[in-house]
Order: sequence, then C-alpha cells, then structure tokens
Amino acid sequence: MNKLELQKTANEVRKGIVTAVHSAKAGHPGGSLSAADIFTYLYFEEMNIDPKEPKKADRDRFVLSKGHTAPGLYSALAQRGYFPVEDLKTLRHTGSYLQGHPDMKHIPGVDMSSGSLGQGISAAVGMAISAKLSGDDYRVYTLLGDGEIQEGQVWEASMLAGFRKLDNLVVIVDNNNLQIDGPITEVNSPYPIDKKFEAFNFHVITIDGNDFDQIDAAFKEARETKGMPTAIIAKTVKGKGVSFMENQVGWHGTAPNDEQYAVAMADLEKVGEALCQK
Repeated sequence: MNKLELQKTANEVRKGIVTAVHSAKAGHPGGSLSAADIFTYLYFEEMNIDPKEPKKADRDRFVLSKGHTAPGLYSALAQRGYFPVEDLKTLRHTGSYLQGHPDMKHIPGVDMSSGSLGQGISAAVGMAISAKLSGDDYRVYTLLGDGEIQEGQVWEASMLAGFRKLDNLVVIVDNNNLQIDGPITEVNSPYPIDKKFEAFNFHVITIDGNDFDQIDAAFKEARETKGMPTAIIAKTVKGKGVSFMENQVGWHGTAPNDEQYAVAMADLEKVGEALCQK
C-alpha cells in the first residue's frame, strides 16, 4: 500500500473503533485511536499474514499487550478481512465473540489473549524465542501502552529479550502520554523510555507514531537490525482523529453517546473526504 492508501485505511479503522465503542456503550477509544496508524501499518504493510489462513505456521505474530485497546485491533482485523466489519457493532455484547479484551480462542487473527497489563510482552518474547529455537523465520510484534510500561514484568521480559538477542522481536510503545489517571508524568513517569530500552540492549527508534513515512522507515530499520531486538517509541495523540477526544484523558475508557458519536463520525468523514481530494 502507498501512503495515501494507508491513511485512508487508518481512517476507516478509526471509524470502526468509534462505531464499536459507541455500540458497546463501553470500551477504550483514546488509546485505540492513537494506535490506529500502527495497527494499520502492521496489518496492511508489515506483517506476513493471510486472513484466509489465520493460523498458518509461518505467519508473523502480533500481541496486543495493552489489551484494553482491543477496538483498535478488531477494527484493523475486520478491515483486513478476518471477519465482517459489521460485527464490530457487537463489541462487548452478550454472545458476541468480540470481547472487551482479545481472545485467541474465538477471534480470528488474534495470536494471544491479553489484557492483564504487562503480560503481553512476556508472551511475545516467548514466541520470539520459540522461533529462534525451531529455526523459524517469522517475526513477532507487540504493542504496549506508555502507562503499561510502569509494570515491572515489562522490564523482566525486556531483559530476557535483550540478553537472547531477539532480532525477530519488535516492541512498540504507544507513547500518547496519557493513562487512565492522567498524564504519565504525573502518575509514575517512565521517562526516559528510550534510555531504558537501550539499557536492556534494544535498538531504539523514536518516531511520530501518527506519521506513515516515519512508521514505514522505523519498521524497515527494525528488519535490518541484527543481533538485538528493536523498540519503536511511537509518540502519538490520544484520541487521534476525533476533535473532542484528542489529548483528553477522559476518553481513555469512555464511550461516546449518540450526539458525540455523530460528531466523531463527521470528523472522520471530513478526514476521509480530504484524503480523497489528494
């Protein structure tokens, strides 16, 4: 996909996020929207995957360590053809396979059940070690929240990844600077994030995580990095694409009402129309 196609797809992913959370009357739009460009790039450009064969042995793996942003992952999976986009409206409904957190047993394309913060990266490190031990060439990607990296388990997993020189592992931190209780600097600052990962023997790349040129360059650089895992620190805007949600901590885990939903979708329609003019 070229940059314009990725931008258009990411905008559709954002529409799916807002629609799913509105329909559920619950969920986490802020961090799903901030990471929408990362989800889009991974599933439409970077990863070796096949929606027709979601369990194929040589596929690249993705673990959503910040599992509460499942609406973002589900929307990307739906756009990529793993299941109908219509099903996003069943998010968190009784009987729906689209639960509030990713479930590998029931959702096509989900490689790891996640949601307990800090644990996803450990699973991803295990997958990367498994590939090394069995001589497989699949790559493993995991997305963490910047609030999530306050969890000690993240650094235990990182220590092992660096020690084992897992150059088939890419850790992405969605650095939108906000967590459920406020700015991460006021809750429990993890800064400097880059220096911490460097101390654990990671190759570190810092980017604007809402800019596809920078995202593309970072993932290409990660592929070329040998002998160490890569950490991509993606600086993003929480609630990206929806005017009243951007950089507002209250939208970490709040669903829009009908009026707010209409405004949000109008915002995204405008973005889509502008992209069609290009």
